Amino acid sequence: MTRLILPLLLLTLSACATVDGAGQDLSKAGDIVSDSARKVQQSM
Repeated sequence: MTRLILPLLLLTLSACATVDGAGQDLSKAGDIVSDSARKVQQSM
């Protein structure tokens, strides 16, 4: 049982870091799309 806890803990922690990084990437992509939409609206 003890042998199983450490790998599961490491997987959980690494998944959190991965999800956090993906969330940041998606947020940046959303900002770029929003900025582009604002520029198009202003040019009309």
